[in-house]
Order: sequence, then C-alpha cells, then structure tokens
Amino acid sequence: MISEQTIFQIILHGGNGKSSSMEAIAAAKEGDFVEANKKLKQASEALNEAHHVQTQLIQNEVNGANSEVSLLMVHAQDHLMNALTVRDLATVIVDLYETVSKKEVHKDE
Repeated sequence: MISEQTIFQIILHGGNGKSSSMEAIAAAKEGDFVEANKKLKQASEALNEAHHVQTQLIQNEVNGANSEVSLLMVHAQDHLMNALTVRDLATVIVDLYETVSKKEVHKDE
C-alpha cells in the first residue's frame, strides 16, 4: 500500500508548482519578467520533486511491489498532471507577454 504521506508529497509539490506557475503569469502581466522567470524556475523545481516521488512509486511497482490504487492516489496523479500542464502553459504565456512587451517598446521608439 502506498502511504498517505507519499501521496500527499505529490499533492503538496504539485500544488506548489501550480501556484508558482500562476504567480509567474501574474508577474509577467505586470511586466516583471525577472520575477516571472524566477517563479517558473520555482515551479519546475517543485514539480521535479513531485515527479521524483512519482518515479520512485513506478520503480517500486516495476520491481514487484504492487500496491492497491486508492482514490487519493488517483487524485494526486490528476493534481500533478494538471500542475504540469499549467506550468507548460505559464511558460508560453510569460514568453508571449515578454514578446508583446518588447514589440511595444520598439513601437514607441
């Protein structure tokens, strides 16, 4: 059986990654691209932590330690996958804001 502590690590790190991604978008919207990129880096670090936990569970299963899948584990996986998607979209959105900002600066010159 996968421990609840392990499952909550995936949820925690996934949630932190998603929050940092959303903060990156907000910073980019305000034109603070240094902060936006810092938040994207934090998001990736948190999601890497969640992915590390997930990978360990997969390796355990491959090595014969099968476990019962709970609704909580399904929720954790769903939470992580959504957080990864938000991070990927936030990266594109930050880049888009930065591109538009640069074009506006050159337009005014």
